Amino acid sequence: MTENTDDILTRLPARLKEARRAKGLSLEAVANLSGVSRSMVSQIERGESSPTISTLWNLTRALQVDFAGLLEESGAANQIEVLRKSEVPSIDNMGQNCRIRILSPPEEAGGHEVYDIQFDKDGALNSQPHTRGAQEQLTVLEGSVRVTSGSATMDLNQGDTARYAADVLHSIASPNGAARVFLIVKNA
Repeated sequence: MTENTDDILTRLPARLKEARRAKGLSLEAVANLSGVSRSMVSQIERGESSPTISTLWNLTRALQVDFAGLLEESGAANQIEVLRKSEVPSIDNMGQNCRIRILSPPEEAGGHEVYDIQFDKDGALNSQPHTRGAQEQLTVLEGSVRVTSGSATMDLNQGDTARYAADVLHSIASPNGAARVFLIVKNA
């Protein structure tokens, strides 16, 4: 972090106050949850006192906010993170005759994963069951595919969307030619 300490100390009081108000908590409630006195919480929010790391840690835990997030410049919320096509990670050795581009950020793995999958003719992606309750949502962008989930099978054409269980054996195949799908995996 290359920021000036004064910049951080200037932002911190307002950020703590915003976080407290966003949670709908009173000063007293934050004091009870954090173990920091009500008067100290008030002084910190007014910028009259600088908290120790320990005090700040207790406050962020009580407010359930990210310690580092409190210190980021407010402009960070007004930015767009871009991952250029050439930078998108891909998996080319999974499945048969298919290329998988990973569109979701790494921290979403296991929670909400997003993929762009291109199939050549006779391409297939056969998957083992994911965690219990996992679901997939697939939209066909080009061509047609056959989706199998457990014992259910459905043929889909361009523009069709299917939602199905992914906690059973499941597969996506392109028996009729090249195809491209957009896949969202929830709770993988």
